[in-house]
Order: sequence, then structure tokens, then C-alpha cells
Amino acid sequence: MSEVEGLKTYEVRTYGCQMNVHDSERLSGLLEGAGYVRAPEGADGDADVVVFNTCAVRENADNKLYGNLGRLAPMKTKRPGMQIAVGGCLAQKDRDTIVKRAPWVDVVFGTHNIGKLPVLLERARIQEEAQIEIAESLEAFPSTLPTRRESAYAAWVSISVGCNNTCTFCIVPALRGKEKDRRTGDILAEIEALVAEGVSEITLLGQNVNAYGSDIGDREAFSKLLRACGKIEGLERVRFTSPHPRDFTDDVIAAMAETPNVMPQLHMPMQSGSDTILKAMRRSYRQERFLGIIEKVRAAMPDAAISTDIIVGFPGETEEDFQQTMHAVRQARFANAFTFQYSKRPGTPAAEMEGQIPKEVVQERYMRLSALQEEISWDENKKQVGRTLEVMVAEGEGRKDGATHRLSGRAPDNRLVHFTKPDEDVRPGDVVTVEITYAAPHHLLAEGAPLSVRRTRSGDAWEKRTAAEAAKPAGVMLGLPGIGALAPLPAASAPGCGCD
Repeated sequence: MSEVEGLKTYEVRTYGCQMNVHDSERLSGLLEGAGYVRAPEGADGDADVVVFNTCAVRENADNKLYGNLGRLAPMKTKRPGMQIAVGGCLAQKDRDTIVKRAPWVDVVFGTHNIGKLPVLLERARIQEEAQIEIAESLEAFPSTLPTRRESAYAAWVSISVGCNNTCTFCIVPALRGKEKDRRTGDILAEIEALVAEGVSEITLLGQNVNAYGSDIGDREAFSKLLRACGKIEGLERVRFTSPHPRDFTDDVIAAMAETPNVMPQLHMPMQSGSDTILKAMRRSYRQERFLGIIEKVRAAMPDAAISTDIIVGFPGETEEDFQQTMHAVRQARFANAFTFQYSKRPGTPAAEMEGQIPKEVVQERYMRLSALQEEISWDENKKQVGRTLEVMVAEGEGRKDGATHRLSGRAPDNRLVHFTKPDEDVRPGDVVTVEITYAAPHHLLAEGAPLSVRRTRSGDAWEKRTAAEAAKPAGVMLGLPGIGALAPLPAASAPGCGCD
């Protein structure tokens, strides 16, 4: 048995976007509220409850899920009482199929009713049969549910769920539903509560985050929310993901530039630089509009780091279309880009389109685009050399920190910075001022001694949380990994769902 001191253990495996990561924190909170404790790191299925929080964006998402479920089947046979649950977008899409293909699964739940997981597990145990419950509409915003946050100093805050767009490559609106906004007062109350707990950085989440306010017909609701965040004492950094170019209005740019704690960072999916392909994708902007937004953002915030998502090889994409994407990338000068080779999403219009591109052609274009973006990312990072930056110390972001005796953190524009470990004690959430001495395509390096260290309430919160978790019974050990250790990341994670 994996029970520790009489307590049952759980493991949550997350695939997909930040919304899924946020949902998984709530699933962990719900399970801990029901009396479970997190299984030790590396449990790899050796837990009393294993939950898969799935993504349906990739073509092979179902193959990955059923492969993982298959590996757990013999383990479940050997361990009476073990339960397996499948939730998330793939569960919302496939429903009964999951139990038919993997009859050893105990619970299947959807994107709209994650709060039911403990009840469904108990019902499956008592009735000794699989429980499938897929709500067709949202029952509760993820942020209103109990949570077990992965970070003591940074937090996700959901401001909306669902999406009103109809992009031909995306299945998310069918699985997450139409956009539904949270009340502004509820959002701000949650942020204030998080700050009181020691959080100093929040990221506002939504499938189309800057369309916030569409429920009430207020086109400036998102910019007003950003400005309201600026008035919360103790909140040092505000980020958001992912916006849509269609709804990215001048008042949002002004709010970003004029609100000190809103960071000079923007992730805005372009998807393609070809007007023809953008039309086929059913995107409501064209290259000129997108580049115009980038120009306005840089005029208001010269030091802003801008990133994007790009799909290569969309059905019907010609070499000329691809060259338009390359041109847009050269013009935009993205700090980094999440580039994807198009793959069919079952259930999307694009999957049935004519002109599907041969895989070898898609791969070749992908390599050319990646090489171009790598060159641009490096050039843009080189511009940071000699700058003095305030870096919020992170946890688990430096793969080689232990060997190099360095620590890692994020600059205001979200660039990853590795820096020399100072003589004094530094904790995740503390802020270190450093001078950048070297740039690589995907990180910056500060080789000299830090110029200053500012201990923060977030660092205090991390220290308190770590001490409390270390004091739990041996074997439970829910503490976060130490600085320099690599934290596990959700598979194929990227800002948003890669579809905004």
C-alpha cells in the first residue's frame, strides 16, 4: 500500500496549457481537502489515486493517455483499492470512450465539473463501478475551489473560461464552452487574499483573456481590471495570458504602460503571417493589424518582451504563405516563439480541409522558422547585456544551478536569468538586483556578485511553507523541491492552449 501513516496518497498528472495547470492545483486542493496527501516525487503511479488532467489539442493526445493508462493497469490489479480518474479536455470530448477502451478507469469528469472529483471517487468506491459525469456548462470557476498551489510566491487567477472564437484548428471552444466572465469584485478579492498569504506575482488566465467583459458589454473591462490590480498593495508583478489580437485595444496598451506592477511582457499568438492562411484559420485579423499592435506596444513600452505562437504547415499553406510568416517574424522581433507543426485535431474543421501538407514539407519549414527565431531571440537577448535587472528568485527553473552554484529567476519581462549565488541566504520569492553579463538564445547570465538582495514577504511565505511541510510525517513530504532542482513541467505546456 502507498498509504502513509494511515493517509491515502494521490498523484495528478497534467497535460496541456496553463488553464490545465491551474485546474490541477485545484484538483490537488480538493483531494487534500478530502484527506489525501500528495505522493512523494517520482511516485510514477504508486499512489492510491492517480488523476490524469488531459489535453485534446494535439492529434496524439489520446494515444498518450491510453498508453499511460495501460501502464497503470497491472499496477491497479496488484493494488486493491487503487483508483484512476481522467478529467480535462480529452475527457470532455471522449466521455464514454475512455471507459470502453480502459475499463479499469474509475472516474471520468469534464472541464466544467472538476469540483466533483472527491464525490465521484467515493461513489465509484462504494458502487464498485465507473462513474462518468460530464457537465455541459460551468459549475464553478476553478479559482473558487480549494487549491494546493505549486508556488508560495506566484499564483494563477482565472478571470474567464471558454472562448467565443471559431478558429478552424481549435477544439477548445467545444470543450470549454462559450466565454463566461467572473465578477471583477471576486477576482480582486481573490488576488487580495493571495497577496495576504505572501503571493507577490499573479497571472490572469483566460482562453481569450483580453475579451474579458464581453458578458456585460464593457470593452474596456480588461484594462480597468489591470489598473485595479495596480492598486493592490503588496502585489509586485501582474501578467496575463493569452490575449487575442482581435480584442487587443489601445486602452489595454495604455493600462499596461501606466500601471507599474503590470509587467512589460506580452504573449500574443500570431499563428501565421499569411493573410490567406489567417482567413482559412478563421482568425479575425491580418498581418498588418498584428504588426501594428506590436508597433504600438513597443512605442508605449520600449523594453517589452513579446512572444507568440505560430503554426507551420496549416492546410493549404504554400511556400509564399510560409514566407509571409517568416517576414512577419523578422518584423515583429519576438523574444521567443512557441512554434508548432500543424497536426490534425479531431473534431476541428481544419482536419477535414483539402491541401493537407506532407509531413516532410512541414518539418522542413518548421526547421527554417525555428532557426530564424533562434537567431532573433539571441540578438534580442544580447541587447540585455549591461542592463541592471530586478530578478524574482524562482524555484526549479535552473537545470544546472546545483553544478554551477547559481540561482535562477525571472526578470520583469519574464526572461530567465541565471545569476551567481550571493553570500547571504536567498529564498524563492525574494528579489535580487543583478547586472547582465552574457546572453544566450533562451536565457541571460549575471556572472558577477548580485548588487543587492531584497528579502520579501513571498520569501517569508516560502520559508514558512517549506518548514511546515518538512515537519510532516516521514514519507509524506509535500514540500517543494529545493532551489536549483528541476520542477516537473506539464507535458507540451505552452501559454494558453496554443489556439488564441
